[in-house]
Amino acid sequence: MDAYLLLITLAAIVIVVLGVSLLKWHAFISLTVASLFLAIMSGLSLDKIVSAYETGVGGVLGHLVGILALGTILGKMMADSGAGMQVADFFVKIFGVKRLPWAMLLSGFIIGIPVFFEVGILILLPLVISIQKSSKQNILLIALPVIAGLSIVHGIVPPHPGAMAAIGIYKAELGHVLLYSLIIAIPASIIAGPLFARFIHKRVIPKGEPQLIRVNVSKKSLPGTGISFLIILLPVILMIFAAIAPYIPMGEGLLKFFAFIGSPVIALLIAVFAAYYFLGYRQGMGKDQIKKLTEKCIMPVGSIVLIIGAGGGFKQILIDSGVGNTIAGMSEHLAVSPLILAFLIAGMIRIATGSATVALTTAAGIVSPIVANMSGVNVELLVIATGAGSLMFSHVNDAGFWMVKEYLGLTIKETFKTWTVLETLLSFIAFGGALILNAFV
Repeated sequence: MDAYLLLITLAAIVIVVLGVSLLKWHAFISLTVASLFLAIMSGLSLDKIVSAYETGVGGVLGHLVGILALGTILGKMMADSGAGMQVADFFVKIFGVKRLPWAMLLSGFIIGIPVFFEVGILILLPLVISIQKSSKQNILLIALPVIAGLSIVHGIVPPHPGAMAAIGIYKAELGHVLLYSLIIAIPASIIAGPLFARFIHKRVIPKGEPQLIRVNVSKKSLPGTGISFLIILLPVILMIFAAIAPYIPMGEGLLKFFAFIGSPVIALLIAVFAAYYFLGYRQGMGKDQIKKLTEKCIMPVGSIVLIIGAGGGFKQILIDSGVGNTIAGMSEHLAVSPLILAFLIAGMIRIATGSATVALTTAAGIVSPIVANMSGVNVELLVIATGAGSLMFSHVNDAGFWMVKEYLGLTIKETFKTWTVLETLLSFIAFGGALILNAFV
C-alpha cells in the first residue's frame, strides 16, 4: 500500500509537470487536476475531496492575498515615481565606477525586498544600460549583480509570496525566517553576484545589444533619496521591530501594538499609504491617477494567487489521503534530513516546471506532512531550504530565463552560461547556508 501511495504521488507530480510544460496548461489547472487525481486514486471519499481542496486553498491564501496585492502596489508606486532609480543612483554615486558591481548588488537587494523580480528588473534595467553606455564595460559586470540581489530576495526573503506561502504551510515564525534569510542571502548574493560577474564577464562577451524596456522616470522632480529608502525598507523595519519587541522590556499593550504593525499585511499597508503620499501626491499624482495605477497593478496578481492557492489544495489532499504520513514514514527510514528532502523536491519541480512559486508551494505541501510529527526540525530553515531549491537551474521553461535573455540582448547559450549558472549558485549557496545555520540554532 505504501509503495502504491508513493507511486500515485509521483504520478500526480508528473501531471503537474506535463500539464505546465507539454500541454501548456496554466499551473493552477495542472495543480488542481493533479490534486483530484491524487485524491481519487488514493481512495479519498468523494464527498471529502472538494472540502479538503477548499480547506487547503483557504489555509494558504487566508494570510497571503493581502500581502500579494499590497506588495504589488508598493512596487508599482516605486517604479512609476522613480524611487527605485533614486536608490540605485545613490549606490552608484557612493561606490563609484570601480566598485559598480557592489553598487548594483545593493541596489538589487534593497529594491528586491518589496517588489517582484520582474518589477525589479524593469526598475533597474534602464540604469544598468545607461551605466553600461557611459562606462563602456561589459554589461554582465553591471547586470548580473543586480539580478543576483533581486533573485535571492525573491526566492527566500519574506514578504515575498513564495516565502510567505511556505511560512504558512510549515507554520514557521516570520521574524526568525526574515532574520535567517537575510543572514543567508547576503553571502549567497555576493558570490553569485559581483564575484561571479568578475569571473564570467571576461569569458562571455555578449554579441547582441540590450533590449531596453523603459519605465516612467522622465519626471522633472523625483522623490528624495532618503524618502525612497524609507518607503522601500519600511515594511521590513516594522517586521523587524515586531520580531525583537518581545526581547525588550515594555508593557503588554505596547508589545501588542508592535506585533500588530509588524504583521506583514499591516506593515505593507502602512508602507503603501506612505508611498501614496510621498511618492504619489507629493510628486504631483492625482487621486484618479493613483486609483488607476492601483487597479492596473492588482490585476496580474490573480495568476499567482491561483497558483499558490492550488498548491495549498494539493498539500491538503496529500494530508487527508494519508500520503503525507506514508512519505513521512518512509523518510524516517531513509534517515534523510527534512532540509535536504525539501531542497531536492523543490529543485526537481523547479527544473521540470520552470516556476519557482510552483516548486516552492508544491514542495512545501509534500514536506509539511512529513515534518508534522517529527521533533527537532527547524521549520524556519526548512522554509529557506525549500526556497533555495526552487531557484536552481533555471532554463528555457522559466519566464525569468527569457526576460534576462531579451533584456540584456544575450543568445540562449550566453543566457545558460550566465543566468542559469547564477541561479544555481544562489540555490546551492543558500542551501549550504541553511545547513550551516541548522548546526548552530
